[in-house]
Parts: sequence; structure tokens; C-alpha cells
Amino acid sequence: MPNLTYKRHADLVDRMANALGIDLEEKIMQGKLQIDTLGDAVLRCTGCADPCGCERWLAARVEVAEQAPAMCRNAELFDGLKRGRRF
Repeated sequence: MPNLTYKRHADLVDRMANALGIDLEEKIMQGKLQIDTLGDAVLRCTGCADPCGCERWLAARVEVAEQAPAMCRNAELFDGLKRGRRF
């Protein structure tokens, strides 16, 4: 996988987390998110058929969103992190 693709999707995962009010670094430090799980989330994101749609959704956010859009391949992970689950 080209490095630019991975970087783009790593950025999308981080931006999605921020849009949902999730601080990924804080979750890692709290032991609620493993580094490998975050890496898996980025890899899952690279399989998305509509990253441009994700970017449009993120660009439209002005407030913290309750949940990720249905197209998000990491919606379950983000929902669980918001609920305090460990991954």
C-alpha cells in the first residue's frame, strides 16, 4: 500500500475521532485503546469505497457528532470508545 494512502487514512481516522469528541492519544494513555487496534482501524479505513464522502462529512462538522456516518468502517470502534469500552 502506498505510504500516501496510509497517511491519508490515518488522518481521516484521527479527524473522525476528533469530530466525535474522541481523543485517541488520551484513550491510548488510559489503556482503552491499543496501538495495534488503532493501526487496524487505519487499515480498515483504507478499504473504504468513499473516502471523499468521508472528507465531505468531516468538513461539514461544526459541532461534535453523536456518531460516525453509516459509511464509516470504524463506526463500531468509535461508538465503543465513546461508551468507555476497551479495544
